Amino acid sequence: MQEFIDKSRYYLATEYLTKIRHCIDELPEDALWRRPNDSSNSIGNLLLHLAGNIRQWIVGGIGLRDVTRDRAAEFAAKDGGTRAELLANLERAVGEVDDVLSKLSPEALGEQRVIQGRSTTVMDALYHVVEHFAMHTGQIVLMTKMYAPGKIAFYRDAGGLAQPTWGGREGMP
Repeated sequence: MQEFIDKSRYYLATEYLTKIRHCIDELPEDALWRRPNDSSNSIGNLLLHLAGNIRQWIVGGIGLRDVTRDRAAEFAAKDGGTRAELLANLERAVGEVDDVLSKLSPEALGEQRVIQGRSTTVMDALYHVVEHFAMHTGQIVLMTKMYAPGKIAFYRDAGGLAQPTWGGREGMP
């Protein structure tokens, strides 16, 4: 079970955050708050949402720390932060999450919590957050590929195997 915690930390703090950083670095300035259509979110919205979600679920829900969140405002924002500010906010949130997870014992994974009014276990909450973070990372990658064609690549082909370009081994630091 320690491996589950370690792998979750790796995905959140290394793999997904690295991909998001790369996208934000390549994104044209006018694309950060651009919405593909009226019913979609911008990359700026997704960055706000990811920070709010991981703070609520991991820092507050698992770590039992006080967290204040305005989820509706994360999606309602039409502007409100530069790429550097939004990325710094997400990086701080991931740092807070990593601090909580670094202290989490495998025995705690079965403990019950109530997060967003839902009864869950610590393990289910962590699994949900990693899956949720991955999904929105994929959306950010897709929108970056639309707004900055040819600017991002995360893997290189090495003898038929996809090798990460960020220096990590497949799945672990």
